[in-house]
Amino acid sequence: MAFDNELAVLRPNAGVVFPTTEYPINPVLPFSIQFISPRSFRVRMKTGLTTHEEKDSLMLVKEPAVDHSWIFTQTKSGCLYTGAYGSVLINNSPWHIEIRDSRGKLLTGTNHPVDNESTFTPVLPFSFVERASDMSRSVAASFTLSPGEKIFGCGESFTRLDKRGQKIVLWTDDANGIQNPTMYKPIPFFMSSNGYGMFMHTSSPITCDIGASFNAANTLLIGDDELDLFVFIGSPKEILNEYTNLTGKSPMPPLWSFGFWQSRITYSSEKEVRDVAANLRQYKIPADVIHLDVGWFETDWRTDYRFSSSRFTDPAKMISDLKKDGFHISLWQLPYFVPKNRLFPEIISKNLYVKDAKGNLPYDDAVLDFSNPATVKWYQNHLDSLLRMGVGAIKVDFGEAAPPTGLYASGKTGFYEHNLYPLRYNKAVADITKQVSGENIIWARSAWAGSQRYPVHWGGDAEATSSGMLATLRGGLSFGLSGFSFWSHDIGGFVQRTPEDVYRRWAAFGFLTSHTRSHGTPPKEPWTYSKAFLDEFRLSDEMKYKLMPYVYAQAKDCSEKGLPMVRALFVEFPDDPGSWLVEDEYLFGADILVAPLFRDSTYERDVYLPKGKWIDYQSGEVYDNGWHPIRAGKIPAVILVRDGAAIPHANLAQSTKDIDWDNIRLVVYSTGNSSAKTGICLPSDNTLHEITVTARNGKYTVDNDPYNGKIKWMIQSYKEKK
Repeated sequence: MAFDNELAVLRPNAGVVFPTTEYPINPVLPFSIQFISPRSFRVRMKTGLTTHEEKDSLMLVKEPAVDHSWIFTQTKSGCLYTGAYGSVLINNSPWHIEIRDSRGKLLTGTNHPVDNESTFTPVLPFSFVERASDMSRSVAASFTLSPGEKIFGCGESFTRLDKRGQKIVLWTDDANGIQNPTMYKPIPFFMSSNGYGMFMHTSSPITCDIGASFNAANTLLIGDDELDLFVFIGSPKEILNEYTNLTGKSPMPPLWSFGFWQSRITYSSEKEVRDVAANLRQYKIPADVIHLDVGWFETDWRTDYRFSSSRFTDPAKMISDLKKDGFHISLWQLPYFVPKNRLFPEIISKNLYVKDAKGNLPYDDAVLDFSNPATVKWYQNHLDSLLRMGVGAIKVDFGEAAPPTGLYASGKTGFYEHNLYPLRYNKAVADITKQVSGENIIWARSAWAGSQRYPVHWGGDAEATSSGMLATLRGGLSFGLSGFSFWSHDIGGFVQRTPEDVYRRWAAFGFLTSHTRSHGTPPKEPWTYSKAFLDEFRLSDEMKYKLMPYVYAQAKDCSEKGLPMVRALFVEFPDDPGSWLVEDEYLFGADILVAPLFRDSTYERDVYLPKGKWIDYQSGEVYDNGWHPIRAGKIPAVILVRDGAAIPHANLAQSTKDIDWDNIRLVVYSTGNSSAKTGICLPSDNTLHEITVTARNGKYTVDNDPYNGKIKWMIQSYKEKK
């Protein structure tokens, strides 16, 4: 105590054990470093004896490789490993790991008590705790943060995009909204503006204290009793590529999934579904999916995998008829079974549920135990019949409430299985869908590291407000910086009727994300609003369908490189300092910059543009980099194209099945360059080709046609665009 001020100061202690002949006071503990690639390495530490069998990790696509390119050098106080892109220095006493880039710049290093002698603030060093209450142990992996360093990722986090100064709790939770710190999709991965990223390979609870308790320390409070940490060195693109090489890249979803999904909570009869389909075509609202939420069962919310017999006369014929008109059906379900569900007794009798310590139900509901292969088989058999009926996608709703203290068939408790539950759940649905239809598509709310292998995920129950719209974008950007290529959200928000002004501005944003769905409290159908709104909604919708060649090619590029379709500016412009500060704009793929409108009834905003020139997609006006006040066009968002890009378009179709891929219009956005580039990927072969167009004698031609005349190219300058 000093002048009425008490602080807990961490000091070395000799330790107390009894009998000293049987237990070491300061045990020597296992530590290893494994180099995975020229940009990646793995640090593992144990805090005591571990007796469990090490099994393949569901989070990893395969056992990490061993890279032999790093050069080992013995130093006076430890050892140095040097690679093509950086170095790792390990000092024995005081114990330190220092990570540097190839130029010798310190990226980060471990925090030791001797590093904190210049402050009166107690700083938790790189350490672990053994609790007196139950002898359990947990790791605190504490690393340095540099002045000005920014941290991004940690999943679909709706708080400020730069996580510096925040405590982020990585624990899957039904967030009940998107303007609070909890997350449907926490991911134990982040990247730094300093040029590195980290993946905490565990499913235990984690709190990332990112300069919140002490500004210069990033302390990863990991619930596990051992540390398994992967570190990646490079630019944001290189880090995402390395991380997704390890945990998996998002495979390409089917073309139809990139079209418009019309939904509400809920369509409850065959007549309603057929009427919605007819209205979409009558009002010429291009669409590919109609989603049936909680009302397709005989009793709303009561998941039993059967269409209501009283309200759906012939669901198989309905699905078949709608498919001929270019519609796929998506069906809602969840993995919790109320006692009144007809399947509840079977789930109990077959032991397919998560148990508590007494062998009973932890909750009122029976929660499917996806760590049990018998449960997965039972569950997939039910989905199989629906998918064979012709259902296009299963909505993988909820998944965040796996009992934390439950006992699972895996032999573990919810301490490890709770966060892993969404990954098991996503995988179960994705695997059976792929088996039946051959397509990579689910519609999921919860996720964990590795879930990106099972697209698509959407952003949960957003508030129907402008601030809810902005929080949605922050969550999507953060999610994309966590290894996920594909993402969607409920256009207009989920809760309550969406105000027309909010819905109008949100629609433009929603049609410029990889996947597009209107969903929530009715009405959500655009024809139930004013005629002016319907016309504006149609314009945004038509824009995406015309842009489908661009969307599909960019999706393929993202799938191959682990990049997000909704992309923070600094991913493309890491050398532009301003790009690291922007959280209310994004790049849709590599070449289109979108600045949604977040102020009520306001259709102009200040826009930050990274280095280079940018051309307004709607007006054709040219802007230099920096800040500009820009007014939106008829589509209520500011949309700009990178100078030197050619954007491929298709003729308008009302469904993706009717898109004419043999006739592609390339719009060249070039302010003076004689050439422009783009990517093309046809659904027929799913191969991405880079194409260059060059102006010769006032006319653009394709330099390298990979399709040898199969595609009829129409090429025009943005100045000619109508």
